[in-house]
Amino acid sequence: MFPGLAAAVAAHRCSWATLCRLGGGRAVAGGGRSRGKNLMTFGSFTYMVPNSHPHVCTLNRVKLYSTDVLKGGQGSQTPRAEKVPTLKETVKAVLKKSEYGSKYTKNNFITGVRAINEFCLKSSDLEQLRKIRRRSPHNDTESFTVFLRSDVEAKALEVWGSPEALAREKKLRKEAEIEYRERLFRNQRILREYGDFLGNTKPRSRTMSVFFKGPGKVVMVAICINGLNCFFKFLAWIYTGSASMFSEAIHSLSDTCNQGLLALGISKSVQTPDPSHPYGFSNMRYISSLISGVGIFMMGAGLSWYHGIMGLLHPQPMESLLWAYCILAGSLVSEGATLLVAINELRRSAQAKGTSFMESRDPSTNVILLEDTAAVLGVIIAATCMGLTSITGNPLYDSLGSLGVGTLLGVVSAFLIYTNTEALLGRSIQPEQVQRLTELLENDPSVRAIHDVKATDMGLGKVRFKAEVDFDGRVVTRSYLEKQDFDHMLQEIQEVKTPEQLEAFMLKHGENIIDTLGAEVDRLEKELKKRNPEVRHVDLEIL
Repeated sequence: MFPGLAAAVAAHRCSWATLCRLGGGRAVAGGGRSRGKNLMTFGSFTYMVPNSHPHVCTLNRVKLYSTDVLKGGQGSQTPRAEKVPTLKETVKAVLKKSEYGSKYTKNNFITGVRAINEFCLKSSDLEQLRKIRRRSPHNDTESFTVFLRSDVEAKALEVWGSPEALAREKKLRKEAEIEYRERLFRNQRILREYGDFLGNTKPRSRTMSVFFKGPGKVVMVAICINGLNCFFKFLAWIYTGSASMFSEAIHSLSDTCNQGLLALGISKSVQTPDPSHPYGFSNMRYISSLISGVGIFMMGAGLSWYHGIMGLLHPQPMESLLWAYCILAGSLVSEGATLLVAINELRRSAQAKGTSFMESRDPSTNVILLEDTAAVLGVIIAATCMGLTSITGNPLYDSLGSLGVGTLLGVVSAFLIYTNTEALLGRSIQPEQVQRLTELLENDPSVRAIHDVKATDMGLGKVRFKAEVDFDGRVVTRSYLEKQDFDHMLQEIQEVKTPEQLEAFMLKHGENIIDTLGAEVDRLEKELKKRNPEVRHVDLEIL
């Protein structure tokens, strides 16, 4: 099957006559136990070689004797050893001809856009270069045209004359780009100021639409209700002077401000990813929730504790609490309604994702749920303590109510700070989801094993999946061979006659097999995203 290889092997075979002449030996056919073998003698050494392979020389070193004429005219025989290279050593010598340096870029491919930008060329300059069609790494294109970097570098030197001239041109273009960006920034600022002056009439449907459904709707309802509650609670505090009512007013104020932060985070989280933020702005919801937790602790809990302590140290008599009770009753109803809206939203999103109610991880809705729960409990605490004060006439109960509301707010804020910090650090998705993703990969015929699996929640229901994949090289190679013409490949094999041709044959098909492996990676990534829509970014590393 390999006549070329046979010719290379024949070049390294040793004939019987040559060996006998070199070693001064003899070859005789053995009998008995040595039947089927040849007895070879070289000097004082005797070797047994099978008859079936009389042409193979198994010796790497053959003793040769030469006659050296001394100055005295006398000759002496001195042994001399010579190395006979084998076929393997000859092929290695051919393969070692390519020495790769630390900055080897001869075979690197470069796209047309990079060639024009990095080497200051025109599209017409690239038309004369060799064009190569390669597999595209993007989902929306099948293949694209690339150029050899060495050809692009040679063309750049031809166009610009010298590396120094090319470097000067790059510097000038860089300065022009910086100036262009500065002008663009100034123009955008002027357009913003002009829009603010005349009124921005451009529709912002995508940003505004998030406030009419899902977590955005819950946040807007909470802002409206808590804003009204804050206004009426401050009126009741001014009228009665109750410390518990003051704590409830501060509670509603902090809730309103924090929910405004949540609305800002929601509007930022739906922005389109840009080059500076390639994975988008979905973490803005966690950031706004974290700031909300800090605000609740500082504004709500801090002021409530301060007013409660001052009430204990300097108790003041309270006026009629009738209006305070009415306002607390209305607040209890409104806060309860907001709580029901948040619970329904969490239940709906959990059903859509196929998870339980407690596994919901939307930060905005969770903050509203916790704040409204704390608001309902706070109203109950404040009403109870105010009632005890009305019955006993002791204002200390009212101050204790203020401390109780402050403690409740401190617990809620600590929980929000902890959960959102965990989310910003990179929180893994549920083990059942990870198992489902890994099983999809492991059930593929081209995959041997999966290692170092990482699946993190990026917010807004987006998941980033990363794994190291051990591919089965035989399956990948079969996938490549199924697309080849075997008759043509056999003809290529038969034309191999020299080690150089063997190297060219292996390099050609080796590169094609690597491309097939890349196509397998793309196929697995598309399959993961298709079966799991929440997976937006997939990174598969080849072992």
